[in-house]
Amino acid sequence: MLSSLRIRNLALVEDLEWNLSPGFTAVTGETGSGKSIILGALKLLLGERAERTLIRAEAESCAVEGAFRLPDSAALDARLAELGIDPCADSELIVKRVFSHSGTNRQFINCCATTLAILKEVGDSLVDLHGPHEHQSLLSADNQLGLLDAFAGAGELRASYQTQFRALARLAAERENLSAGEAALEREVDLLKHQVNEIEAADFQPGEGETLLKRYTLAANGRRLAEVSSGILQRLAEADDAVLNRLGELRRFFRDLEKLDPASSELAAAEARAASELEGIAGRLREYGEQLDIDPAELARLEERVTLAETLKRKYGGSIEEVIAFGQNAATRLRRIESRGEELLRLEKEIEAARSRLLETGANLTRRREKAAPVLAADVAGQLRDLGFRKSGFDIAVSPLGKPSALGLESVEFLFTPNPGEPPMPLKAIASSGEISRVMLAVKSSLAKQDSVPLLVFDEIDANVGGEIARSVGEKMLSLGAAHQVLCITHLPQVAGMADAQFVVTKEFENNRTVSRLSAAEGEARVEELARMLGGRTDSALAHARTLLSSRPGPGEGAKKRLLKRGTGA
Repeated sequence: MLSSLRIRNLALVEDLEWNLSPGFTAVTGETGSGKSIILGALKLLLGERAERTLIRAEAESCAVEGAFRLPDSAALDARLAELGIDPCADSELIVKRVFSHSGTNRQFINCCATTLAILKEVGDSLVDLHGPHEHQSLLSADNQLGLLDAFAGAGELRASYQTQFRALARLAAERENLSAGEAALEREVDLLKHQVNEIEAADFQPGEGETLLKRYTLAANGRRLAEVSSGILQRLAEADDAVLNRLGELRRFFRDLEKLDPASSELAAAEARAASELEGIAGRLREYGEQLDIDPAELARLEERVTLAETLKRKYGGSIEEVIAFGQNAATRLRRIESRGEELLRLEKEIEAARSRLLETGANLTRRREKAAPVLAADVAGQLRDLGFRKSGFDIAVSPLGKPSALGLESVEFLFTPNPGEPPMPLKAIASSGEISRVMLAVKSSLAKQDSVPLLVFDEIDANVGGEIARSVGEKMLSLGAAHQVLCITHLPQVAGMADAQFVVTKEFENNRTVSRLSAAEGEARVEELARMLGGRTDSALAHARTLLSSRPGPGEGAKKRLLKRGTGA
């Protein structure tokens, strides 16, 4: 659910923080009071283009921030990780949008900067906005197919089909790669042979790169290393005044000291240990110097080897290991091309078997869809009759495709006939926003349990309806509120009276500025707001408002009543 919405300096809103509850929430207010700003803020969070004209006069920037509380954020967190975005903290997703007059336009998800495309991807999974043809997921043929599959309980079958489709596509790509033009293959064979021969001739072993570089560095600096180590050895042990020779003189003094004072024996022992350690260092220096005797021919060989390694790394990878891996892959590719006749035969057999499995799974999926489509269509048609389309029609066309697609062997289209005698039309072809909103409400009511989008926003749902139809609209939204969070901007008291919560947008004039404010309508304030919507705060309107609130059914009761009516033939 959307738990909070913060708006700063957007049109007439200076600073608004709105805390929302689950269920069905209605937003009401006079025409022009600023209700559309709420909708505009949600659109910005969904990745809609930001116009600088929306920034409140005299303000430098505008910001919109929404907090979404998720029952389980594991799937979303996995996708956010793929996008390099921090996961949700305590299953709460924070989305923020900031733009300014200077042209700076920034968007954030969980405090991580992101792009508009990613913001839209995440937003579309959270909010379904039913306004004038914006963010309406049901207009997408793929989404319609997904909803039908969910209604049919075909999720696992669909997933199995898609896995098999991807496997078949990989095999087909392999075959296409092997079946490329003969001239192109010959050129590739020549290149692969050169690459394989060059890498194999070098005969590098894993880990050799680092060892080779150390040996070359040692060899290249051998003369200077020999000079330095020899100088140290001379001063330590070999010169007449070397350190070890002078230590012999010191040893005699320590012996005299020890004779005069036996307590100083520890000092003499320490001197002996130091002398022994220095003698050991001198021995190791002699061994080190002997190892530095590098043959010039060996140095040339190492230099040539290092140059070859650097050349191969520039051509085939950043390390010796990557060069070796490149050569192995090239050799595999070369063998497959040279034996492509056998490979093609193997691939053909595998493709045929994979296609057979795919078609079998696709046929099972088709049967499941064809069985569920009329059931879902009949339920939606019943919902539409409750919403004022007494003689309308609703159908789900399941049309076979010429070849398998990633989603199955057929396409699905939701079709609507608003008036008798008119041809069925795809939902995306419906021009009236009032009609499309009510159709969406009917479909959402039928698919409430299967639809995974948590927040449903309805705007202009009350166009050209009233009376009992308006009450049915409200009941359906209340019923939807049991499975989703529902937000409705409405002018109908019958709809607003059904809501779990109601908020009122007012426009006020303060300090020579016009400001839109949002406040909760509770208790007597809600009665007065419903009375205003009924025509004025008269005694009769106030009484009618109280009647609307007292007759509000519990969640789901409106849907139960419709099913009872249908069962008795009413």
